[in-house]
Order: sequence, then C-alpha cells, then structure tokens
Amino acid sequence: MNTKPLGMEIHALSNLLRRKIENVRALKYVESVTGPNGWIIGYLAEHGGQDIYQKDLEANFSITRSTASKVIKLMEQKGLVERQGVPHDARLKKLVLTEKALGMHREIVRDLNQIERELIEGFSEEEVGQLYSYIGRMKKNLTRA
Repeated sequence: MNTKPLGMEIHALSNLLRRKIENVRALKYVESVTGPNGWIIGYLAEHGGQDIYQKDLEANFSITRSTASKVIKLMEQKGLVERQGVPHDARLKKLVLTEKALGMHREIVRDLNQIERELIEGFSEEEVGQLYSYIGRMKKNLTRA
C-alpha cells in the first residue's frame, strides 16, 4: 500500500492536469483564456438554455464569492462574458457568453476531450465509475459542516 498522504497525491495530479491543459491551450488560444476561464466558459456553454448567476459558479467550482467576482470581472474585460439583467429580479445579473467565447468553446471542448481520454487511458468503465464515486465522497467529506 502507498504510504504517501492521499492529499499530496491528489494535489500532484491536479498540478499535472493543470499543466497539461495550459500547455495545450497555450498553443491554440488567444492569451485571454486562462485555465479557470476555460472551465467557466465550458460550464456556461453547457448550461446555455439556463440562467446562470455568479452564485452558481461559486457552488459548482467551490470558489469564494470574491474569487468568482474577480474572475467574472476579468472575463468581462476580455470580452468573454456579459452580465445581463433578468426581468424577475432587478438585482440579479445572469452570465452570458459572447460570440468570441462561444467560438473558443468549440476548440476548448476538443482539447479537453483529448486530455480526458489520456487521463483515463487504461481504466475500465467500472473503474472510472468507482473513481467518480470516490471523488464525490471525498468532496462531501471536506464540505461537511
């Protein structure tokens, strides 16, 4: 059995994955798309028919309110997202991708699908399912009050 702390192994895997994504992205996308921008563009594109707000990004990406606010503001400055009012509540602003971001999304999806295939290469469908289950339980353990 491996005696390294599991948290260290997960952190190392996260670093490798981040580097892999950044290396692929660096060759193809304009410099305005950082890793977190890419994930947010993907999330907004996948939920295109729904109203998505800052609080949804906070919950989905496990980030703080201030971090989400800063990332969204930078994405607005880069012309990737717009905040649009909603008729039912003047205080709420939904997040909408620009045409520029939608074009980038197609390229991002292609690259992320390739990285995902590399990540799970050699795993059976059952093993991948178990891995999702384990990760979900770990996240639940760490978010318990």
